[in-house]
Amino acid sequence: MKNLNIFCFGFGQVAKNFINKINLKKYNINLSTTSRSETSKKTFNGIEYQNYLLKDKNYDYALISKLKESDHILISIPPIEEIDIVTKQFSKYIKESKAKWITYLSATSVYGNHDGCWVDENSKTKPTTKNGISRLKAENEWISLKRKYNLPIQVLRLSGIYSNKENILARLRSGTAKLVNKKNHYFSRIHVDDIGNILFESLTKFRSGEIYNLSDDKPTSSQEITLYGAKLLNIENIEVIEVEDIESKMVKNFYKDSKKINNKKMKEFFNYRLKFPTYVEGLNYIKNNFI
Repeated sequence: MKNLNIFCFGFGQVAKNFINKINLKKYNINLSTTSRSETSKKTFNGIEYQNYLLKDKNYDYALISKLKESDHILISIPPIEEIDIVTKQFSKYIKESKAKWITYLSATSVYGNHDGCWVDENSKTKPTTKNGISRLKAENEWISLKRKYNLPIQVLRLSGIYSNKENILARLRSGTAKLVNKKNHYFSRIHVDDIGNILFESLTKFRSGEIYNLSDDKPTSSQEITLYGAKLLNIENIEVIEVEDIESKMVKNFYKDSKKINNKKMKEFFNYRLKFPTYVEGLNYIKNNFI
């Protein structure tokens, strides 16, 4: 049995899926996490772990010793007010840790708008949104740490995440999904299970300093996905809304950028075949197993 001493900054759906993969492969896991809740012992799928308080600038100092002992570190906390709190507050301790695998989860929002064209890891990053700008700044800080201290760091740029619980079918059933009228708007997505699989593969296939796009094979419009989901659920007469009428600033910002994410580097390096290569397989799986 292999032993993993892993520290997760943030413990959301991606981190949980990753830990579940490790658990299924019968690894012996010594897990520590952070969240905005008070420090406490918790259990996840039979794994007992220690969660430490990390809320903005406030954190439980007891996490420092655990962090230094870790051989694997996953960072899934997004920047807060344009600041990456992990590099800002914990770089010194990460540098002193036993880590041989450090992964920063970024987002494809760093590319900005490319008018529906394909982008890969060598494409120009020109983020247009606050989130994209913050993500790119954080990426640069992690890459700088890698270069300055020769740390084993990789960056994964995640496309729009959907899961068996959070998806267009769930929004359609709840009545919150709308058809947004925006021509020539393309974006990419990926099922959380494929992200978890890539993270697991990277435990043994790791190259420090590299950036990988994580997305499926079929970039498309939100309109196309919504209509396909409605067809699966036999739902008609979905409300159509113009982009300028969207109330949520975050959702409206989403429609600023149009691009297609190239995932060739990810598939070739990790020798990975997507479980859900397009939204068609993903939504059909969810429809057949969870609805």
